[in-house]
Amino acid sequence: MAITEFIAAIELGSSKITGVAGRRNSDGSMQVLAYAKENSSSFIRKGLIYNLDKTAQSLTNIINLLEAELKNSISKVYIGIGGQSMRSVKNVVTRDLDEEVIVSQELVDNICDENLSFPLINMDILDVAPQEYKVGNNLQIDPVGVACNHIEGHFLNIIARSSIKKNLERTFSQAKIEVADTLIAPLITADAILTESERRSGCALIDFGADTTTVSVYKNNILRYLTVLPIGGNNITRDITALQIEEEEAELLKINYGNAMYEEEESDTPITQQLEDKNRNITLIELNGIIEARAEEIIANVWNQVQLSGYEDKLLSGFVITGGGANLKNLDTMLRKKSRIEKVRIARTTLHVIHTDRDVLKKDGTQNTIFGLLMNGNENCCLLEIKSQEERPMQSGDPMNLFEHDEALKQQEAEALRKKKEEDEKKKREEKRKKEEERKKKKQGPSWIDKIGQFSKEFFSDDEMK
Repeated sequence: MAITEFIAAIELGSSKITGVAGRRNSDGSMQVLAYAKENSSSFIRKGLIYNLDKTAQSLTNIINLLEAELKNSISKVYIGIGGQSMRSVKNVVTRDLDEEVIVSQELVDNICDENLSFPLINMDILDVAPQEYKVGNNLQIDPVGVACNHIEGHFLNIIARSSIKKNLERTFSQAKIEVADTLIAPLITADAILTESERRSGCALIDFGADTTTVSVYKNNILRYLTVLPIGGNNITRDITALQIEEEEAELLKINYGNAMYEEEESDTPITQQLEDKNRNITLIELNGIIEARAEEIIANVWNQVQLSGYEDKLLSGFVITGGGANLKNLDTMLRKKSRIEKVRIARTTLHVIHTDRDVLKKDGTQNTIFGLLMNGNENCCLLEIKSQEERPMQSGDPMNLFEHDEALKQQEAEALRKKKEEDEKKKREEKRKKEEERKKKKQGPSWIDKIGQFSKEFFSDDEMK
């Protein structure tokens, strides 16, 4: 049976493109109706689309797979935007008033509009996270109704290269997929996994992705800092390939035996692991020595960004880590050691309740963004076709067709239509033949019989005149 009411979302990640469709239940939970994913490592890097044709083809495949499960067409989708160049920039807009006035909504709107004219080169403001308004010496989240003669609007603009959004729009246009809304992926992830307490008391959300690592800092329920680092789990994998092994096998070794802080018990023989070719062995201490070096670099960059935010000593809820890279063993321990912040929570699932009849849910932190996008959708993404006159439901005043299901009558009608069609075609052929004959006569001129007849007519006509 075709499903006619659902929300659809697509996440474009550096390792895979994921599509999902679901229906919101009355209790606020989400029922997953369709799920599809494809590898994207060959055309998306650092969260950025660099091959539009391949990305468009992959998006078409995802939509086709989802529609096959839904048994219906998708009219539009919700998508997330992220990528290497995304970061936050602070801006302050000041108003000095001639006399003390009561702050109006119009004044606040004017300040917000001026913030949007913030000068940028080759960058776009994707979203604005309002901070506080400084009214006199006090900070107010909503200053409307407060009397003052000086007001400052503090803003956190989320910006990215202009090409990011442009390529995203061009790719979906090429794939002929309508976009319901473009949402900021790091903000969606935060909505999906951070508790109200963590946002209020202060925390740093670290999303360890394949090619990028996103750092978001929250305090007093407000986003205070955001940056995307161009380094992730794939850097560790590529380092392992220095052991003369394929990247695919290196990824499996990292997942199965990787440890950010590996310590081997003292023994005469080191622990080894046989490679796929079965001709070589590598020691786990050698493998994890490579992993630890790169993990240490990633953690050092993360902690440096938290320090740059100015909130490193205000994070009462510590760190919340997520993403596929967060599954590396002892990565949380390394983060505690580097930052000296003991509170570290690994968010492997969203706070939302997700139901599914299939085995598609993973508790590894890789689906938090896609399900966050799904939960943020509020429009029906089903393609609703207008029913034809024959399909529309019968109204009370419509005459009832008593012979609607009479098969014998239907066959008679079909036979009558067939015969009528044959007769019409026969008439057309006859008319065509006659027209062809007339055309030939005109081309050849009058025959000798016609000429004799014409001559006789003229001869006798002359005798009568005499």
